[in-house]
Amino acid sequence: MTSTVPMRPEAELLAGLAEYVAIPSDSRSASAETMRAAAGWLAGRLSFAAGRVEETDGFPVVRGEWLGAPGAPTVLVYGHYDVQPTGDLAEWHTPPFELVVDGSVHGGVVRGRGVTDDKGPVLLVVEMARAMLAERGALPLNVQFLVEGEEEIGSPHLPAYVHAHADELAADLVISADGAMWRPTEPSISIASKGLVSMDIVVTGAAEDLHSGRYGGTVANPVHALSTILAGLHGLHGLHGLHGPDGSVAVPGFYDGVDDLSPGRRTEIDAVPFDEEEYRATVGAPELFGEAGYGTLHRLWERPTLEVNGITAGGKYTVIPHRAVGHVSCRLVGRQDPDRVVAAIGAHVAALAVPGVRVEVRVDEGRVPAYRIDPDHPAVTAAREALAEVYPGQEVLLAVIAGTLPATTLFETALGAKTLFFSFATADEKHHAPNEFLRIARIAEGMRAWAALWDRLAAWTPAEVGR
Repeated sequence: MTSTVPMRPEAELLAGLAEYVAIPSDSRSASAETMRAAAGWLAGRLSFAAGRVEETDGFPVVRGEWLGAPGAPTVLVYGHYDVQPTGDLAEWHTPPFELVVDGSVHGGVVRGRGVTDDKGPVLLVVEMARAMLAERGALPLNVQFLVEGEEEIGSPHLPAYVHAHADELAADLVISADGAMWRPTEPSISIASKGLVSMDIVVTGAAEDLHSGRYGGTVANPVHALSTILAGLHGLHGLHGLHGPDGSVAVPGFYDGVDDLSPGRRTEIDAVPFDEEEYRATVGAPELFGEAGYGTLHRLWERPTLEVNGITAGGKYTVIPHRAVGHVSCRLVGRQDPDRVVAAIGAHVAALAVPGVRVEVRVDEGRVPAYRIDPDHPAVTAAREALAEVYPGQEVLLAVIAGTLPATTLFETALGAKTLFFSFATADEKHHAPNEFLRIARIAEGMRAWAALWDRLAAWTPAEVGR
């Protein structure tokens, strides 16, 4: 089966993407008016599907539906219109909210905040659907669109909205335009994503910051105490921190629900071409380190992690800070229960009983379990065939997203639908970092692949697609 849909010229689509990127829809700091403007712009592009902006308890969602294929499967296309903060503007080579074409239209990249996460990948689906309707007069299956404005802040208001509108959003399959191919060297489909819990470990000593000369040596220093707990610097008083010397997490109960890596899965991962030295050089680390007994790719795809993301305390002045805060996050796999992980960390920290300070674990609201779709699911089969059509002669890799997409488990719970990741972003395109970019070639490739995917899914019954 070959899908032929004339696609809009890249220049035309890039002009639209430039308008979209110019709306600075940073969900952490943008005004409600700015977020609504981004939602309204996208709703306008969905006019063929009754595109509209609908309210949530936070920033609005964009909805649309084309339901003119009776008896065919129904898919829900998911994405987000919000973007990450820019960070330090001095680190950007081009203005973050101005689309800049770097290189030729056919072989270069476009730069700007949101081009790859997730405005570009969402827009190419919308434009593919518009082109397909113009060419064929109909879509091969029924399509719902749900594009949210809070993914980058953990989707705090999406669950309530989806549960309240579950009947309207009913679908056999969710297809996420969010996510990313693992690397640019071959096409890939992610069959899993990691879960997430995050928290602050707050250590408090005196009532206020103290002069380090007048009071030094007479009270506990919260930074020292926090360092002990995190094992980020050294162990004090014979205590053990959060990690063992072999790179494993030392919290009792942390690994509950994590299955041993089977010989078969090890063989599958080991067969993936992966150069650890090249990876080390790319990230700029002096050497690679992690849980003993596993290679880098094993750890990225199949093992949970506990990371210290930052420490807030004191500064470059001579005081004993009265408070030190460690920002901690855990990426989860398999059957790890986020609530049990949180409880295990809290119990472990309390058991350390660091003297002279008060210790509190403050858990962030969002708690997301890991997600996985069966590699033999009909949607994965259809996606592999679609990618094989667009990238002939290249093996389609089944990968894992080491990050977290909160909506996947929500859709499974609220709608009873699995999520297929089908994004044409690539993981190396500086997601969340300065100088975010998208390969221009991925736009046409993505539009062709989405068309091929829809055609293949339309050949299945709704029950088969939604198994």
